[in-house]
Order: sequence, then C-alpha cells, then structure tokens
Amino acid sequence: MTSSFERFELLAWIAQEPRTYPQAIELWKTQCPRHSLWEDAVSDGLVRVVRNGSLSHVELTVAGEEALRGA
Repeated sequence: MTSSFERFELLAWIAQEPRTYPQAIELWKTQCPRHSLWEDAVSDGLVRVVRNGSLSHVELTVAGEEALRGA
C-alpha cells in the first residue's frame, strides 16, 4: 500500500519533464509487494506507458493529471 505523498511524488516526477520507461522503472519499480507504487499507479489508471517502436515513455493519464492537481 502506498501513501498519498508517495503517489504525489511519482505523478509530479512524471509531469515535470519527459521520462522514458526505463528511467521510470529504474527509479520507481519495486519487488516488494508492500511498496508497489509504480504498479498501483498503472493499475489505477494514473500513468500509462506509450510505446513507439523500441522507444517508450511514460505519461500521466487524464486521471493522473486530475489526481496531481487535487493533491
């Protein structure tokens, strides 16, 4: 389970500038089920991975943008 502050940090980090998928995974993915911040944000529809051939980046969804504004 993640805190709302942690979720805000992730969303703000993504919104700050373009981020690649490898950057996001390196910084936010965890193997610990108690700290599944990245996985929760994706499954909650706040973040999406956009693939363009071999390149991919992450971005906020509309719900992610709304959650960031509401935080």
